[in-house]
Amino acid sequence: MNQSNACLPMSRKEMKQYGWSEVDFVCVSGDAYVDHPSFGLAIISRILERHGYRVGIISQPDWKNKESIAVFGEPRFGFLVSSGNMDSMVNHYSVFKKRRSTDAYTAGGKMGKRPDYAVAVYGNLIRQTYKKTPIILGGIEASLRRLAHYDYWSNKIKRSVLLDAGADMIVYGMAEKAIVEVADALASGIEIKDLNYINGTVVKCKDLNATYNPLVLPDFTEVQESKEIYAKSFYQQYQNTDPFHGKQLVEPYAKHLYVVQNPPALPLSQLEMDDIYALPYTGEVHPSELEKGKVGAIDEIRFSLTSSRGCFGGCTFCSLTFHQGRIVQNRSHASILQEAQKMIKHPAFKGYIHDVGGPTANFRHPSCQKQLSKGVCKHKQCLFPSPCKELYVDHRDYLQLLRKLRKLEGVKKVFIRSGIRFDYLTLDKAKSFLTELCQHHISGQLRVAPEHVSEAVLQGMGKSNHAVYQQFVKAFERENQKLGKKQFIVPYLMSSHPASTLQDGIKLAEYCRDLAFMPEQVQDFYPTPSTIATCMYHTGIDPRTMKAVYVAKSSQEKALQRALIHYRNPKNYALVLEALKQAGRQDLIGFDKKSFIKPRILAKAKKKSIYKRKKR
Repeated sequence: MNQSNACLPMSRKEMKQYGWSEVDFVCVSGDAYVDHPSFGLAIISRILERHGYRVGIISQPDWKNKESIAVFGEPRFGFLVSSGNMDSMVNHYSVFKKRRSTDAYTAGGKMGKRPDYAVAVYGNLIRQTYKKTPIILGGIEASLRRLAHYDYWSNKIKRSVLLDAGADMIVYGMAEKAIVEVADALASGIEIKDLNYINGTVVKCKDLNATYNPLVLPDFTEVQESKEIYAKSFYQQYQNTDPFHGKQLVEPYAKHLYVVQNPPALPLSQLEMDDIYALPYTGEVHPSELEKGKVGAIDEIRFSLTSSRGCFGGCTFCSLTFHQGRIVQNRSHASILQEAQKMIKHPAFKGYIHDVGGPTANFRHPSCQKQLSKGVCKHKQCLFPSPCKELYVDHRDYLQLLRKLRKLEGVKKVFIRSGIRFDYLTLDKAKSFLTELCQHHISGQLRVAPEHVSEAVLQGMGKSNHAVYQQFVKAFERENQKLGKKQFIVPYLMSSHPASTLQDGIKLAEYCRDLAFMPEQVQDFYPTPSTIATCMYHTGIDPRTMKAVYVAKSSQEKALQRALIHYRNPKNYALVLEALKQAGRQDLIGFDKKSFIKPRILAKAKKKSIYKRKKR
């Protein structure tokens, strides 16, 4: 088999075609196997391959059948377990806890090919058959559940997934550095129980003799019983997510049982990022998966380019701080252009690059120079509540990259569909990025995320005040007017975020009314593990200040807040009426332009009166 043009093996037959009699590691994933660097499984497996390890892939094993985990037999060094590119519970359920009907990460879009709490279920499945083989968890689900965390779907504080999965280690974050260090240690004969020193990992131990100057968090029983203690513990975790000054954290459980989180791994250099994206990915779904149907998730990313990772935006509802971190890392222009050239040769490429970006497209470098040696600030954010004086605002490198991509033969259009951080953009005095964004990189509509208009809610979100968004809108409109283009902003809005009351929901609806805007993109706040906003949701406390914060928890109130934004929809009439009555805003029930809804009885009477006059 020509290994340079093939996915990694998914069966013994394919393993033998590689000339292997066994594998060193088995990667188990809740996703279908897609050999593309937008998938964590592909990156980790290819990195291990580059370092001389033989890797087999088991995608979406049948968790009710032990044999499904024994495809390759026992690996020499261990199982690497991930739920896939999403937390399995977010993948399965809407914010209303209703089961989703399709799964974009499964062949044929079929739902139900992975279990709820997939990492824990897969870990226990493996342990039933292989009693002593190392089990190492990774990916987004394990990363965000690495210590005690609030679980929205069970409405409970859950312990570290390391314990629930019966695993030996979690490699958290993006994991490229840590996984190689772990693999090399295991290959050298060191036992997994002795690997308690590697940055970017979480382990368990029976005593603290091997720890070094740790920060001991509250006992698990305490955070279960006290919301205040949980909020304090969570914020201690949040303040130690930086690789330069983050401490080793210890979370005590039962007697003689501790979960130890080592500091995060150091960010990747540009050369290291380039090396990762130069690995021999096929960029395709494994052939055996295609036999089951199309994997929808590849459609958008196949012709998209990752230019950076990490985000210093600091939104409280985002988990990036716990996973990719706040230090932005980037790829070189040469690396991205090389991938683009390969993309252009794909038979399905029609001339359109769908995206060039990352978590935030216009973040291409760290927010200030000191982050490269000292890390991010522990007690303050770069953009919130106002921009830091040390913030480095410059779009020139990103603009140069976009210009180079536009000039490539075969490229008709280069879109930017990753989020644009508008508050950062407005600080750029050069204005050239906004000009070229409007001129070349959107097609009629630009999607941005102001999220809300209430200052109290924006403060809870960690977002810039509403005046900054209004400033951006005016600049966008001026720029399009100069260019002679009719282009529009489509704002993402969020309802029911912690700190949002019914009055705040009405304020947001009034804003939409005054703009004559019926928003399409409205997201109910979704409490996912390891975000500040989720901590607020559970505790009613803002862990940044330890002050009480209002939380809309009941499904009824959440429905009211969401309905207010879509008050024009007749189906929402009863909910909007109830919301206005509860908020004491009956002034918005009437027949004038300011009203949200009409009084139905009066409306019927008025209609009947008009009908009678016409009849006469």
